Amino acid sequence: MSLMTIQHYLTRAQQQHAGATGELTLILNDIVTSCKRVAQAVNQGALLGTMGDLGSQNVQGEVQKALDVIANTIFLESNQISGLLAGMASEEMDDPYLVQEGKRGRYLLLFDPLDGSSNVNVNISVGSIFSVLRCPEGVVQPQLADFLQPGVQQVCAGYALYGSSTMLVITTGSGVDGFTLDHGTGEFMLTHPQMRIPENSREFAINMSNQRHWPPAIKRYVDECVQGASGPRGVDFNMRWVASMVAEVHRILLRGGIFMYPMDNKNAAQGGRLRLLYEANPMAMLVEQAGGLASTGRQRLLELVPQALHQRVSVMMGSRHEVERVQDYFSAE
Repeated sequence: MSLMTIQHYLTRAQQQHAGATGELTLILNDIVTSCKRVAQAVNQGALLGTMGDLGSQNVQGEVQKALDVIANTIFLESNQISGLLAGMASEEMDDPYLVQEGKRGRYLLLFDPLDGSSNVNVNISVGSIFSVLRCPEGVVQPQLADFLQPGVQQVCAGYALYGSSTMLVITTGSGVDGFTLDHGTGEFMLTHPQMRIPENSREFAINMSNQRHWPPAIKRYVDECVQGASGPRGVDFNMRWVASMVAEVHRILLRGGIFMYPMDNKNAAQGGRLRLLYEANPMAMLVEQAGGLASTGRQRLLELVPQALHQRVSVMMGSRHEVERVQDYFSAE
């Protein structure tokens, strides 16, 4: 079976859109390069001695690992090649990064360079998440406010998963396509075209250790799932929890389910656990493009207007009917 390379895929997509300039293709090519380099850094981490903590914290107050910083540097370096970005923002940096004057384009890149990095030492899947926005019209030197765009304005979004195989999953607003890295040729090949999330599912993913902190709607939903066939749902459910958002969402894209990280009594002061711009928005775009739903529990995630660069948010996403049920329980509170 002959598989399409991501370069051929992007070229074909560009040809199918009247008026396409090819700029997004070049930006995605740089992101592809970033993900290949990060995959190599993750795979070689134990051999190079880069798996440990640095003893420093990022702006989120989280302990940084050497690979966090390495991955962040890779994204900054690789994504200045095209000259089409005006600036970048990352979970690992306090402030936005402006591309060198004279080489600035009209797009913005936001990314989590190594999602789930606490898992690297135990060889569990980690990933990179990215989102591309248009720089506001007429802006030459983007400011903080220019990055604070709701998710509906994303031009494209995606993630790389570094697991038993390296995968790249992207959307440009016309469905979701998955590519697997052929390490022999160094090419990403289209292996999962037009991924779709089943509307119904019998799997849920949540950190059960936080149960005592949850809002009533989440407690009700999980309690009903745990009761299984003898409860009001009438069917048995399985629980999954990897503690890596990329791995959780990837599983949902392949076979359905719901992923929940709600705002609760433990993280209410921060507004939630997951970052809106680097994690929730790009994943929400992917999930919706694959036929699922993404919500805070009370509103559509992609319509939330960011108030800060590192804003945190409540997240429920996955199979449409399961997310709708959670939203109904929030409405009943």
